[in-house]
Amino acid sequence: DILRTAVLWEGLPEPVQVVYRHAVLQLQWLESAQQLDATVDPRHYRIDVRRAPMLGAIAAHDAATGKWLLQILSHHLVDDNTTLKLIVEEIALIQQGRADALAAPVAFRRFVAQARLGVSQAEHETFFRQMLGDVQEPTAPFNLLDVQGDGLEVDEARLSLETGLALRLRQQAQRHGVSAATLFHLAWAMVVGKASGKDDVVFGTVLFGRMQNEGAARALGLFINTLPLRVRLGAQGVAQSLRQTHTALSALLHHEHASLSLAQRCSGLPASTPLFSTLLNYRHTPQGDGASLALGLEGMAVLGDRERTNFPMSMLVNDLGDAFVLIAQVSRTLDAQRVCGLMEAALQGVVEALARQPEHAVSEVELLGEAERAQLRRWSVNGQRHAGEQPVHRLIEQQVRERPDAPALAFGDQSLSYGELNARANRLAHRLIALGVKPESKVGIVAERSVEMVVGILAILKAGGAYVPLDPEYPADRLAYMVEDSGIALLLTQSHLQVPGTEALEVLALDTLDLSAESEADPELDLHGEHLAYVIYTSGSTGRPKGTANRHLALCNRLAWMQDAYRLDGSDAVLQKTPFSFDVSVW
Repeated sequence: DILRTAVLWEGLPEPVQVVYRHAVLQLQWLESAQQLDATVDPRHYRIDVRRAPMLGAIAAHDAATGKWLLQILSHHLVDDNTTLKLIVEEIALIQQGRADALAAPVAFRRFVAQARLGVSQAEHETFFRQMLGDVQEPTAPFNLLDVQGDGLEVDEARLSLETGLALRLRQQAQRHGVSAATLFHLAWAMVVGKASGKDDVVFGTVLFGRMQNEGAARALGLFINTLPLRVRLGAQGVAQSLRQTHTALSALLHHEHASLSLAQRCSGLPASTPLFSTLLNYRHTPQGDGASLALGLEGMAVLGDRERTNFPMSMLVNDLGDAFVLIAQVSRTLDAQRVCGLMEAALQGVVEALARQPEHAVSEVELLGEAERAQLRRWSVNGQRHAGEQPVHRLIEQQVRERPDAPALAFGDQSLSYGELNARANRLAHRLIALGVKPESKVGIVAERSVEMVVGILAILKAGGAYVPLDPEYPADRLAYMVEDSGIALLLTQSHLQVPGTEALEVLALDTLDLSAESEADPELDLHGEHLAYVIYTSGSTGRPKGTANRHLALCNRLAWMQDAYRLDGSDAVLQKTPFSFDVSVW
């Protein structure tokens, strides 16, 4: 029935689908293959959706090869990729004289009814309001925001992933209990995030639409649906981001028949502003570009297809079973091949991080190639590096060796020399290491301004971890969100403070912890400037705090520059006036 369907709206309160009892397929015959190419030029060819069927066919004879060519033209209102494959399969059976093997038609209206009787509009609305209600600005990578295009002003590029990378992708997906599609969604979120300067991104994902409908695998019609997926990046580790992406996709599948317009209304954006301008379409495609190999066609071959979208930037992922092909369609203002390269770099970064450092901050995964990084260095010829490759706590340890008895810290009537501060931090660091802290581990610390606060921060760094400061003055819901989003498993605090959302964490009270049995020696760890030093949460443009990560090298460079500029010496004292949840407090 879907191929006998038209859409009418003139004189009606809203558009309606009309299914005719009979519809005639128009077949046009042309004299040459050249005429065929000219006739189906998308700049000129149009389909009238008011007439059924929204499907046409044009045939031509290629005198040069002796082959007959058939071009199928269809509107997306009545088909999707699976439907086109089924149509080609039926043509093949008829061509082979096997019309009796055609499957019985499956009515599309049956699935329309199932969708309407499934999840209610109210449930859809509740879900999308929870997901998107606080989104106040669109995600527009490369400042692309026009989603009303006709798909003509786009360039296309293809990239087949290297075999080894494809294998590692599947291995890591299996290891972490997610689909390969989840890895690709996370990678695309990273590309979109880098290109839009955001660590909280929304993009469209194409859902298959046939998962929850019995018998839908053989039905003709438009089942796929584009819906928004929100992915939060930032300071959390790659493995945690992968789990969260998997959870978000799983939840979205339950609402696969919701309308995109409903989802848009549930965001905090005005109706005239698009929620997103990019699309990811992950689909399973048999080797050989579709039907030729899968159907074993005799004397027939599927030469290819052309698809268009109104989005200015889209990524199609063809999962071929043992390989992956990326197809980027982007506005001509961009380089489509470069977008493929960014996606490939994101996939490589995710796979390497999952294999070696699953706690590595997803926002720190590098997407630029060496050539582009070299260009950035050339543009920064006036920049100076003031520090070496050592972690920042090595500067404290150097002071201990040179001036162990010099005052290092004073608070109220308490004071510690460099030697005393180092010894206390070392004892705590050894305890943290015993509890599993290692390079790139994030450790939360919630403490009032105190000696314990400084000792705790220094100990986390010495143990190889990155500290996540949690201001006890923050509202409870904000603290709970930061605890969950950062992915910390260990929290340092003071016994009189209560932090929500820490029931599943290992919690150490700094003011009552007995560390007398721990060593005062400096931990011997292989740390360098590129290791993570801290993650500080900013206010965030959407109202949610955002984790911003920094590394030892950048911090040491800043401290060394300040010393060059202001020349502090042993006679100076520095006031700690800024709350430790602000990065200014670090220096």
